[in-house]
Amino acid sequence: MARCIKLDMDCAEVCRMAASFMARGSEFAQAICRLCADICEACADECAQHAMEHCQRCAEACRKCAEECRRMAQMT
Repeated sequence: MARCIKLDMDCAEVCRMAASFMARGSEFAQAICRLCADICEACADECAQHAMEHCQRCAEACRKCAEECRRMAQMT
């Protein structure tokens, strides 16, 4: 569970950062969104391995976030 918790914290932090970069129209927003998608996907994969309901909900939320971040990263 230690890796799961660390990834949860990484995911939350990079999501906040991605939102901030997008909000101010940063030229690096696409790169941050790609990174955010990768971290969210790693978090989802880790959380999905645990049977607890909250971990399964977290995995689902992280997958949705990764999908949206990839979509944002493709925008020009």
